[in-house]
Parts: sequence; C-alpha cells; structure tokens
Amino acid sequence: MSSDAAAIEAVNMIENENVVVLDTSTAHRTNDNWAYGFPELSKEHFEKVASAKRIAVPGCHASGFIALVYPLIENGIIDKDTLLTCHSITGYSGGGKKMIAEYEDEERNKLFDAPRQYALGQTHKHLPEMGKVTGLTNAPIFCPIVSDFYSGMAVTVPIFKSQLNDGFTVEDIKKAYKEKYTGEIVTYLESIDESGLIRANALSFKDSMQITVSGNDERILLIARYDNLGKGASGAALECMNIVMGEKPSAMLDI
Repeated sequence: MSSDAAAIEAVNMIENENVVVLDTSTAHRTNDNWAYGFPELSKEHFEKVASAKRIAVPGCHASGFIALVYPLIENGIIDKDTLLTCHSITGYSGGGKKMIAEYEDEERNKLFDAPRQYALGQTHKHLPEMGKVTGLTNAPIFCPIVSDFYSGMAVTVPIFKSQLNDGFTVEDIKKAYKEKYTGEIVTYLESIDESGLIRANALSFKDSMQITVSGNDERILLIARYDNLGKGASGAALECMNIVMGEKPSAMLDI
C-alpha cells in the first residue's frame, strides 16, 4: 500500500470528530476540504489552519515554489497562465530511510558522489499542489536535484522581466515579499549569499525559511532556502500544531 493510500485509509478510520489530523503525505494537499498548512501565505490560510480538523502539510520542494510564486499571482505581478521553471536542490534525507542508507554506505556506488537530477519525466508528485495552491493554470517545468549533503534545500524560480505584467519590475517583487513575509519563520532578506554563492544547507536542522531575489532587472532569480526536514516537513507540521493549539507559531521550533 502506498503512503497516500495508507493516509486516506487511516483518516477514514477516525470516529472522534474532535481529532485533528496533520497529514504529511501527498494524499490531501489539493483537497479543498483540507487546510493547506502554509499559514504565511495569507490571513485566510492562517485562519483555516487555526480552525481546521484536517490539515495537509506541504511538500518540501513545493513549499519553496509556492512561497515564491503565490505573492506574484496574488499581487497581479504575473498572470496565472505564466509558464515557469523551477529547479530545487535538496539533501539526501528527503529520499527517506532507503536513500539515507544509500548515501551513508561506506561502500556506496560512485553515482552518489555527484548531484543527481531526478523526476525526469516531469511527473513529480509535488506538481499538483504547486499549481493548485498558487493558482497557476500550467504546471511549471520542475527540475529537482538531490546531492551529497544530509539536509537543506534551495529552490529557485527564474523569471524574465518580459513575463511580468505591464508596469511591474523586480522592485515590485521585492516589495511583495517584504510585506508578506514579516514573521519569525518565513522572512525576506535582501541577500542570503556568501561571497556570491548560496549554500543550500545553511539552514539545516532549522525550521525557518529565507526568501530573497537575485539576478538583475531583466533576468530575475526568486530563491527560497530552508531545511527539507524543517519548514519543508516536520517543522511545518509543528508550526500548524502550534496554531491549532493557540500557541505562538514558532513555539518549540528552531529558527
């Protein structure tokens, strides 16, 4: 049985109407009857999480993409039918116990020594939520890459100025991020590079997310950095749990 099928079966077995479910599988992320567990996206997202009995925790790659694209569509900076590309590099812990064992095997295959792009058929399981939550009518070209470090993630959405609606510039994108991501967990920073380089594992074992904009006026790079096991997984689940319990969202989180 797949993890999604198991999640659906488990939820259907619940008889107590007061039970709150935080589902970390893919099963319910596009289900309108479930709250999508990214409360920073809007006041409505926060309130739905706070009152929900069923909460779908976002996927790791999807979290960065949605954090970057949602504000652009919300503010009319790009249209819903804009064709986008996304590349995302992640630590090997995102592949679960089997992949962790493969990477940490002292006699491992040399194939594990270099970054590896996967989901080559453009059918990655995060694509449906990436489109659904942002409102995009076309799935992006998505290029995930797994590399030889335990945890961490850097998601990049490149975009041309010509793809922005008339009158909008890179400064409008920065303004949208600055105004939306003002909390402790997801923050906008003018720069996150170290001497011109962005290290994907800089937030390893943290539950926060950094948003930034690089590139230039014509070719723009939208970048999100976080831990695939933190804000990309269990950290997001704990944040949602805190909100449901009426606690500070960052309670018990390492940010």
